[in-house]
Amino acid sequence: MLFFVVIVIALGFVFSYAFNSPVILYFAIVIALIQGLLSYFSGDKIALSISGAQKLNRKSNEPLFRIVENLTITAGLPMPEIYIISDDAPNAFATGRDPKHASLAVTTGLLDILDKNELEGVIAHELSHVGNYDTRLMMIVVVLVGVITLLSDLFLRSRWFGFGGRNRDSGGDGQLQAILLIVALVAAILAPIAATLIQLAISRKREFLADSSGALLTRYPEGLAGALKKIGGYSRPMRKVSGATAHLYISDPFGKKESYFQKIFSTHPPISERIAALNKMSV
Repeated sequence: MLFFVVIVIALGFVFSYAFNSPVILYFAIVIALIQGLLSYFSGDKIALSISGAQKLNRKSNEPLFRIVENLTITAGLPMPEIYIISDDAPNAFATGRDPKHASLAVTTGLLDILDKNELEGVIAHELSHVGNYDTRLMMIVVVLVGVITLLSDLFLRSRWFGFGGRNRDSGGDGQLQAILLIVALVAAILAPIAATLIQLAISRKREFLADSSGALLTRYPEGLAGALKKIGGYSRPMRKVSGATAHLYISDPFGKKESYFQKIFSTHPPISERIAALNKMSV
């Protein structure tokens, strides 16, 4: 998190020097703070709305409520609000800034194909995200990545159309300004890529952690392993999915095939590796 903040401030400083305008630095910090606060207090509602999730009451699905209730008691967590997403793709996600403001969403496809033990494994995985505060971390990380991308895009567009920039003086000062402008251009191109790779790496690590935490919660790793196997067998993408919320789901909602490049550029580790790790826990 500190590294992300440093990137935002560094980009603001370099761009403000290239444009000869300190206001850009202040603008970068203010935008980061505003979007950070927005994601902290309203990120869960935005994620649920984007996903088309509808709130459930206990009478709508009593068995699901009992599973969630039993696992929250075991984990020592408050009961989250439960949502349903009408989609054949088996998937689920948790969101919220802390356990007291958590929400859990599952797809109709997930409820259709999983048995009780497998569903418990998925719910335990998502509750582990809540208990580990992954939901808060990933909301803030996504916002910071967005701020870095926004700053870089504004700088590149401004340079493309010839706006901004310092007047070129003669001598060493002019050379220094030219060097800093090149540095700013390189930073504008590379910073969003670096920030995105950091986001993806964090997301993949938290998935492994939630798998292990969820297995410890149910004391039955085979349940989550079986669920992941069924989820991985469904290759079609969800009907209503956004890149902004893809990292929240237990499995990649875009339905990508496993490959070497997916391992690097995906929000989720390969399901085969997750199942292998869970199988080691059951030995």
